Amino acid sequence: MTDLEYQDRAEQLLLAVEQCVDRINDETDADIDAQRVGGMVTLVFANRSQIIINQQKPLQEIWMAAKAGGFHYRFDGQHWQDTKGAGEFFANLTQYAAEQSSLPLQFSAQG
Repeated sequence: MTDLEYQDRAEQLLLAVEQCVDRINDETDADIDAQRVGGMVTLVFANRSQIIINQQKPLQEIWMAAKAGGFHYRFDGQHWQDTKGAGEFFANLTQYAAEQSSLPLQFSAQG
């Protein structure tokens, strides 16, 4: 993947995360604050816990830090997959956000 392709795909991922937060806030009482600074989105939950998602341009990866740990994702042609085989980005974000918020939240690539 070229650097430009990576940038486009990474931007799509961050935008989808922001759109999911907007949808979740409209449909639930989750009250997630999504703060965007450049290539990084910080999700702040009502209990003050955070999930941080950021671009790692030199490695063409997306990194996510959550209470569950730190995770690296690489695009496989269709999805952002954990580099250690621990699953797909949006499935994992759904799980970690639900754990941190104690609410059944749903994140997807479609926003």
